[in-house]
This record gives sequence, structure tokens and C-alpha cells, in this order.
Amino acid sequence: MTDLIIAHGLVVDATRTTTAHVVVDGGRITALVDARQPVPQADRVIDAGGRVVLPGGVDGHCHVAQITGPYRTLDDYALTTSAALRGGTTTILDFGIPRDATETPLEAIENKLALARQARCDVALHASVIAWDPTVPAQLERLTELGVRSVKLYMTNRGTTMADDDTVLKVMREMARLDGLTYVHAEHDPIIVDCTHDHAAAGEIGIEHLHRTRPELAEETSVREVLAMAEYTGAPVYFVHQSTPGAVDLVTAARARGLAVHSETCPHYLVLDDSVYAGITPEWFACCPPMRSPQTVAALRERFATGAVDTVASDHSCYDLTQKRAHSDDIRLMPHGLPGVETRMPVAFTALGEALGSFTDPVVLQRFASLFAANPAQVNAIPAKGAIAPGYDADLIVFDPAEIRTVAAAELHMGTDFSPFEGMPLRGWPQVVVAAGRIVLDDNGFHDPGPVGRFLPRLGYRSRRARIAAGARS
Repeated sequence: MTDLIIAHGLVVDATRTTTAHVVVDGGRITALVDARQPVPQADRVIDAGGRVVLPGGVDGHCHVAQITGPYRTLDDYALTTSAALRGGTTTILDFGIPRDATETPLEAIENKLALARQARCDVALHASVIAWDPTVPAQLERLTELGVRSVKLYMTNRGTTMADDDTVLKVMREMARLDGLTYVHAEHDPIIVDCTHDHAAAGEIGIEHLHRTRPELAEETSVREVLAMAEYTGAPVYFVHQSTPGAVDLVTAARARGLAVHSETCPHYLVLDDSVYAGITPEWFACCPPMRSPQTVAALRERFATGAVDTVASDHSCYDLTQKRAHSDDIRLMPHGLPGVETRMPVAFTALGEALGSFTDPVVLQRFASLFAANPAQVNAIPAKGAIAPGYDADLIVFDPAEIRTVAAAELHMGTDFSPFEGMPLRGWPQVVVAAGRIVLDDNGFHDPGPVGRFLPRLGYRSRRARIAAGARS
């Protein structure tokens, strides 16, 4: 007698589509049985006939309980990981970003490790370095020992999270030495500062002008500079929230030259354009980079659909409208970031299906499994995640691609009072979610598993890729 069977589903991961019974025992997948065979005995059987079974999502870019300048996001690990599970994400990666100059990168991670004890799903962490000092190499070595194998660097946000070029280069050298991965927020700060200054002088500094103060050129210029440093240092680089096809194309060309580089985009850049800043609630869309022109969005969706983008992540940041509206008349003072950990799956699935003209074609489903689960797990070197196969964690989603639900912030669970996707009809909503073998969402609603989420130490970037190539799962 096994713990759980997900029976008769169309089982999809990045490499295959098959109709099977998924056998779960002890929190792991133990077998896939051909659906033409009888359903094995189990303590519980969920009939997924006529529905799709996917690996649990891996969201490589979340901000939980984040302090930036005078602002703190309004969430905690219990809240955000519960929302993640409701949205089909069973693993999140959060950031330990120093809150100010008094907190070291190592202390920021230790703080997040303490907070993450309340997590409902599994958690891995990225570190962040803002300013270089002689202690940083030893801190990065200690972080590597803890299993924190990536560091985020901001190329903008002067005065809060930005690292200068010398710091960026030195950190990238260290990450290459330590077999780690460098995460980069790529926007060219001098262009943004100068452009913002010009708009402020013209009295155009409210939220309705956000997209004009952070041009596409600033993003693509920064990507070029970071790629040059990556080539010089040999450091693998992951570009967060790419919002333009030009930025993605630069990464694609660098990868073709042999660089270990990756593109991430976010759901909001696939379905929203800069017309939102002319609407009645522009503060709903305050994020950096901002939304782009309809033409840019269409071209980015094409890159997303055809495989040029590696991952889709939420960039979840839980501010509310009170925080957003306090300084909506001056974008230099308001917090930027959007809630999205719960809606990542339906927004991204809808965007992909619309771009490829099908929601049920195996190519579409496998590509989605890659973007949503497999690629984030592999790029971030997280063992036993992102696939449906014996030996992998029993993180599973059951959904019906034909089901359409309309987004309503009042029905979401992210601890805020708005969603940038309000009123959108979307496909891809999870109906059943299994995390580490536990059923946390089914027809009877959400079942809070309590603080059972594990901290996941990660493997080295290059050593993990070598083990994946050799067929190892962990």
C-alpha cells in the first residue's frame, strides 16, 4: 500500500508526455505506471483523468519580508509560501539582501534562514552584495558551505541596493571561483538617473511617467556591460526580469559564443504594456523595469514562446496600495514591485498558449513545464525538483487547460489588496497541488500543512550541470 496515486492523468514534464498513474510514497515519486494498467492500491487515489499533471513549480525570484530603504513588504514566509502553493509553486527562491550598510550579506542570509522556518513550501536562497570589503570573499565561502550558491547584484537603485562596477566584477570573480551563479538586475543607472532628472525638471515625475524614465536602452546597455564582465571573469550569469526582446537576444547571442548565461522574464511583461500608466490605477503597475510598448511586448512573447527565454519567475514583492499611493506623485520615492507568486502559473500559461495557438499541444505543455519548473530547478542547481520521475520529490500539479477563471484580488491570498492582473480571464489554474507528497490543494480547498517547508542547499552551478548531463537526479 503506497501513500498516494495520481491516476489516469496526462503526465507532462520537460522531456515527455505520457498517460500514467503517478505513484507517491514517503514524499517522493516512486513509479510511473502506464495508465492502461490497473491503478495500484494506495491510501488515497486522485483521478486526474482528462487533466494534465505537471511538476510543482519552481519560482526562482521572490522577495519575502523584504526591507528596502524605508519600505518593508507586508508578507512573511507563512503567507507567501501558502500563496505560492495555491498557485502551483512548490519551491521558491528568496533573497537575503542587506537592509542597510550595517547588515552583511551573511547576516542577511542568516536572518532569512530564521524567518523561513515558517515556510509551507521548500525554500532556497540567493545572497546579495551591495558594497565590497575585504570580508566578502570569506562570507561568500561560508554561504557556499550553507548551500547558498548565488549572489544578486543590482546595476541600478543608487543609494539602496546598487553595487558599483568594481564590486560587480570582484563578486563575479568570486562566484566563478566558488562554482556559483551571479544574478543580475540589469538597468544602466547613469541613463536612468539622467532621464529621471530630465523628466523631474519638466514636472513629469508621477507614476504615469514611469515607463519614460527607464527606457529600453538602459536595460540593453546594462546587459551588454554585464555580458562583457561575464566573459572576462568566466562567471555564469542569470539576468532577472528581462523585459525587452533586445535584452533576450543579447543573452542568446552570448550563449551561442559559449557563455554560461540565462534569461528570465516575468508574467507581467508578457501580458501588460505601457498603456497601463495612462489608466485610472497606474500605481498598480509600479515595477522596474516598467511595462513596455505593445510592440515590445509582442516581440518578447515571441521569444518566450520559441525557447529563447529560460525561465519565468514572479519577482513577487508584496506592497499594498497604501504604500504605493503615498508617493505616486514622485516615482523616486515610491516602492516598486508587484505581487505575483500566486498568479505566475495562470498568467504565464495563458501567455504561452496564446502565443503558440494551443493550450493542449504536447509541445506547448512541455515548454511550459520547462519554463515553470524544470529550467529554474536545473539552472539553480536544486536537486530532485522540476521533473516527474522516480526519485524526484513528489511536487505535483493537476489542472485542466480548458478551465478559465477571472483574476480577482479579493480572492487571492498574497497579503495585499490589488493584483496587476485584475479582471483578466486566464487558463492554467491549479486544481490539485501536492507538495512533498502532501495534498495541500484539492476540491475541498487549501489544507495548510504547517511550517514543513525545508531549506534546500544547492549544488554548484557547473558541477550540477555536469551531473544532469550524466543523468543524475540529485
